[in-house]
Amino acid sequence: MEGARGTGRWVLLSYRIPREPSQPRIAVWRKLERLGVARLGDGLVALPADDRTREQLDWVAEEVVDNGGTATLWIAEPGGAEQERAVVEGLRVARAAEYRAVSEEARAALTVESERVRVVRRLRGELRRIAARDYFPPPEREVARLAVRELAEPAPTSAEPAPTSAEPASTTVREKASVREKASVREKA
Repeated sequence: MEGARGTGRWVLLSYRIPREPSQPRIAVWRKLERLGVARLGDGLVALPADDRTREQLDWVAEEVVDNGGTATLWIAEPGGAEQERAVVEGLRVARAAEYRAVSEEARAALTVESERVRVVRRLRGELRRIAARDYFPPPEREVARLAVRELAEPAPTSAEPAPTSAEPASTTVREKASVREKASVREKA
C-alpha cells in the first residue's frame, strides 16, 4: 500500500525511557501524540517515511536519550499489504475521531452567538493541528472543515426567511443555497 507520501516505507522509533522522573516520559508521550504516531507496540511507534517525519522522530529520539533512555530510529517496509492497511486504518480511525469532535463542537456552538468568534478561531487552530498529523485523511476531515466554515458564517438574521418544509433547519448554508436555487428554477418553469 502506498502511504500519503507515496512510499510504502515507514520510519519507526523504538525507545525506552525511565519511569522516574515521570515528567520527561510524559513530555515524550505528548510529543508522539501531537505527531499522530501509530503505536505498534510498547515503546515502538511509526509514521509514514519522509524527510519531515524522520526529522521529527529523530528529535524525539534525542530527547529520550537526553533523559537517560535509549532510542533507535529505523526505516522499514511492512511485511505485507494487510499489515500496512491495518496500521493506516488505525491512523485514519484516530484522526476521524478528532475530526468528529471538531464537527460536534462546531455544531454545538452554532446556538451560542456570543462565543462564535472565539470558538471558530480555536477550532480552526485545532483543524490545523489535526491536519499536521493526518497522513491518510478520512472523509470526516471535509465534514469538520465545512462545519467550522458554517460556524464562521454570520448567523441568520430575522430578515432571512424561516426554513420551509423542503428546507430542514439543520441544513448547511451550501444546502440552503441549493434548495433556494431549485425553488427559483421551479418558480420560473
